[in-house]
Amino acid sequence: MKGLRVFFVAVLVAMTWVTVRAMQDRGVTQAFVEIASDPWGLATLFDAYFGFLTFYLWLAYKEGSWLARGMWLVAILLLGNFAIASYVLYQLYRLPRGATAHDLLLKKEK
Repeated sequence: MKGLRVFFVAVLVAMTWVTVRAMQDRGVTQAFVEIASDPWGLATLFDAYFGFLTFYLWLAYKEGSWLARGMWLVAILLLGNFAIASYVLYQLYRLPRGATAHDLLLKKEK
């Protein structure tokens, strides 16, 4: 599980770096207009958001509370991989020592 922790921390660091660089170039609204007007840019947005929603289906399965599910959905749709990496790290740090991938991926039995 340590490897997953390292990976998702690296995702947060990389996303922070690339986002800061992008913000220095132009604002997100200007970039969105340019990206959405390009067919490949639009295809990339669809691809990313379908990936976000696919991840969210697993998250909704794991989470018991509708409030938590709703808050994580908003976070994922607004923050993308920042929220995804944060959620996986949250799950990883909640696992007991010696936990398996099964414990991470499946819902806890009540």
